[in-house]
Amino acid sequence: MTTSAALDAGATPESAAGVSAASPPKARPAFGILAAISGSHMINDMMQSLILAMYPILKGEFSLSFAQVGLITLTFQLTASLLQPVVGYFTDRRPQPYSLPLGMMSTLIGLMLLAYAPRYEVVLLAAAFVGIGSSVFHPESSRIARLASGGQHGLAQSVFQVGGNTGTAVGPLLAAAVIVPFGQRSVAWFGLAALLGIVLLLQVSRWYATHHIAPGARKPVVAAAPYPRKVVVGAIAVLLVLIFSKYFYVAGLSSFYTFYLMERFGLTVQGAQLHLFYFLFASAVGTVAGGTVGDRFGRKPVIWFSILGVAPFALLLPHANLFWTTALTVVIGLILSSAFSAILVYAQELMPGKVGMVSGLFFGFAFGMGGLGAAVLGLLADRTSIAFVYQAIAFLPLLGVVAALLPKEARLR
Repeated sequence: MTTSAALDAGATPESAAGVSAASPPKARPAFGILAAISGSHMINDMMQSLILAMYPILKGEFSLSFAQVGLITLTFQLTASLLQPVVGYFTDRRPQPYSLPLGMMSTLIGLMLLAYAPRYEVVLLAAAFVGIGSSVFHPESSRIARLASGGQHGLAQSVFQVGGNTGTAVGPLLAAAVIVPFGQRSVAWFGLAALLGIVLLLQVSRWYATHHIAPGARKPVVAAAPYPRKVVVGAIAVLLVLIFSKYFYVAGLSSFYTFYLMERFGLTVQGAQLHLFYFLFASAVGTVAGGTVGDRFGRKPVIWFSILGVAPFALLLPHANLFWTTALTVVIGLILSSAFSAILVYAQELMPGKVGMVSGLFFGFAFGMGGLGAAVLGLLADRTSIAFVYQAIAFLPLLGVVAALLPKEARLR
């Protein structure tokens, strides 16, 4: 109601002014969209984790070395990491709502290639197609999660991330239940999940096409950066160091975990994949906690605790028996996974108006460090042993101490 309309209705000037000055009602998260984008993330990352879970099968089928196993991860992660910042930068300027189903289509092609790969080079090509799908999916879907957050950015990113982590956790279970008994070509059945993902993303894309700028509205005014450029660049550099610490460690822990358990404790492939599921499922649970706690108490304490807090458990892990190895990896998964949502939202608040570019940069750098870590640590495992790799990476979480260099959050809010 305008001021003049209020006066015509008999209201006093003071009350009419109060009506016009009243702040709009607080937005609520669009939980339906968040659920759809989280479900799509689960499907996307489940199909990615099938590659990880198939490593023992592919190693035997193609007589691969650990370095060649690491190269599969490197191929997937590099195609994802190099393209994501570019995709994010482009879509910041020109949003592409319907790019999401196309990204899932690329992942589907990669999955089909993986199912029928006759030689190692085709496995690498399949990994590249899956990586391209991720490079398209993550920046835009992260932007949609923020748009649908209703101001609860940490919660929205956590809901989005928990879908991905859940998919990553489910992958080894599905591999143990389907791929191990029925062989490499059974991967093709998971194409049905990719088709479901395409349907979900078409619905999300329709919503995004009508909500990224409200009908009739001008382009929203972008808030000024909370700190001078030098401080922002320094803070982004610190966050990237933390991403390196987290994902290099996770690459060593997850890429070779099944081999570590089989070599040290004599587990079967299916038994080792079940233990990998425990670790990945704990990571999914920890993701939710990181975002919600960050919304309430601040991102910096979550970032500090989630990286540095893992260090004592990581240092104990190489010396533990099977029971304590499982227990320690569950604790590590719970704590370490809480970092990414907090880091991503913190970075988005440092660089307002560049959600896609920031999301692409951090997802891409995370994927790149994961791929580089898998390749380097695979080469190290060939020259030494898996046990030595686990001893070496145990010191990486100590880099979490650099979180002390991050600026205070008061100005970000």
